[in-house]
Amino acid sequence: GLHPTKVRMVIPFLGGGFGSKSYTKFEPLVVALARKAERPVKICNTVAESMLTVRRHAVKVRLKTGVKRDGTLVAREAEIYLDTGGYPDNGPAVAIRAATRVLGPYRIPHIRSDAYAVYTNSGSAGSFRAIGAPQTIFASESQMDIIAGKLGIDPVELRLKNFLKKGEELRPKLRGMDANLASSLKKLVSASQWKRRSKKKGAAMGLACGATNAGATPISVAMVRLQPDGSLAVFAGSTEMGQGVRTVLSQIIADELGLPLEAIHVGGADTKVTPYDASTGSSRSTTLMGTAVQRAARDLKNQLLKIGAEVFRAKPNQIRLADGAMICGEARLTFREALARRFGGPGGELIGHGDVGPEITGALPVFWEIGMGSAELDVDKETGEVTIQRYVSVADVGKAIHPEQCVGQEEGAAMMGIGHTMFEQMIYEGGQLVNSNLVDYRVPTFADVPKEFHTVLVENEDGPGPHGARGMGEGGLVSVAPAITNALARGLGIRIKDLPLTPERVWHALKEREKGK
Repeated sequence: GLHPTKVRMVIPFLGGGFGSKSYTKFEPLVVALARKAERPVKICNTVAESMLTVRRHAVKVRLKTGVKRDGTLVAREAEIYLDTGGYPDNGPAVAIRAATRVLGPYRIPHIRSDAYAVYTNSGSAGSFRAIGAPQTIFASESQMDIIAGKLGIDPVELRLKNFLKKGEELRPKLRGMDANLASSLKKLVSASQWKRRSKKKGAAMGLACGATNAGATPISVAMVRLQPDGSLAVFAGSTEMGQGVRTVLSQIIADELGLPLEAIHVGGADTKVTPYDASTGSSRSTTLMGTAVQRAARDLKNQLLKIGAEVFRAKPNQIRLADGAMICGEARLTFREALARRFGGPGGELIGHGDVGPEITGALPVFWEIGMGSAELDVDKETGEVTIQRYVSVADVGKAIHPEQCVGQEEGAAMMGIGHTMFEQMIYEGGQLVNSNLVDYRVPTFADVPKEFHTVLVENEDGPGPHGARGMGEGGLVSVAPAITNALARGLGIRIKDLPLTPERVWHALKEREKGK
């Protein structure tokens, strides 16, 4: 019964979330226990408890696509069933996303897509990196290769023929495609050496393309405060959970104000003092909060230039900012000195405000997130064990504010994709999860990293964020499973439609193929 103004949330550094910490889980228990005990309470879940708290949706997809003999897609019908567990969490929202993401980044004039979040006697499913996309894009990109094989068309050419062009709608009520899909695929073809390597006899090489309508809510507000000593305090609600958002926001501000990075401090969210931000998720922070802090920095910059213009007796456009100072010809005025001039002594501060609302793009999604990948495999036909020899990932980031972090995000996403493609599965017996530990539940290790691992960043500077940036970090996940299963189909003639690709499953598929011969 408390009024929202009586509740304060202080968010320090947070461990990886990937959507699993979205929505309400056991937070009400902490509040209830703390109020009862009248002292601070901390809940620490075990691995087993965490696995039962939230998971990714298991999905079954039935897909039917109409195509002309020349490879033109004309119709698609999708029927999707998502195991959402015993409670909804945000299962219905995931189902809505799945119904769109199964369509792929293609021009399909006639579509029908039905998605059902089904309640089952299992742990709840909720948000998880690229909600509804890895499962449905696995189905749709697998079928694109099946179509290419039936028509005798190269998989690359089939995709290029049907890609949405900039401005074209995937479906009604969605903002048109804002990325150059053909450009990204051509970069993948070049980086992977597709034309040469895929033609080798028995080459187990495949590729896949994914585009997701990022679920970013376009509401972010930021504030920057220039202190009397010339340092800058940044108030932004984006939560740092290892993705590097504090670094990126600092870079955007440093670029606008000509401040060294060490003079900028970005704190954690505190609802008592930090302005509103819709969320940290859906690849939104660089694009939306980045724009908000950029606008706040520009607001502050205009205030500084006004002071500088009076001191230098010059026009604002004759003044430049560098190294924490304003420079006009031979004259130089530090930010610290500017504050002293404005307030008549060593006190006071300047505050810049910036915000972002729906006007940033006018329609949703705020941006389309693009991810493509190719895989080359080595398969032990005696055991069914699959080894990824080479993986190339392509991410359209618009503009890489911090290239190393972008590569880290893309490769991390690809490794997560390798996990659910090759190993990860939750096994239930009698309604009970029986592999709820990190011994029986297999996750990727360094031994599973592809022998060659390459990431290509596409920078067309056509995103809605600062300097043309667009969100990334989820796209690298969605192409992994279909690229690998497409490689198995091309190289060994086995089409596997269930994940994970355990050695046993691959071995059985190889034996079935031999029987068919």
